[in-house]
Amino acid sequence: QVQLVESGGGLVQAGGSLRLSCAASGRTLSSYAMGWFRQAPGKEREFVAAVNSNGGLTNYADSVKGRFTISRANAENTVYLQMNSLKPEDTAVYYCAAAVRLTVVAVAYNYWGQGTQVTVSS
Repeated sequence: QVQLVESGGGLVQAGGSLRLSCAASGRTLSSYAMGWFRQAPGKEREFVAAVNSNGGLTNYADSVKGRFTISRANAENTVYLQMNSLKPEDTAVYYCAAAVRLTVVAVAYNYWGQGTQVTVSS
């Protein structure tokens, strides 16, 4: 079992930055690809970014390319999402998740955190 806990969310003005963290316990994250997803009120959960187990491959949703960066520190059992140039439409609950392999498909992720709220004011 892998337990994931997100942190770093909050309220920020448009154009600002936040850094989300996802800390794991129970098992090492180094065997898993990691992803970030988000869900806004009344909307489906959507893929944001993912990184493979060794950090060498990443994938981003078109809506965040060039603004968000996913990274991982396997020695710290932690994954990060650096979010720059935030927009009001980035407002959502952000979830980290672990999967066997790099994928953008939410159902392929086996473990999920509880989420952290990100609110971007205009």
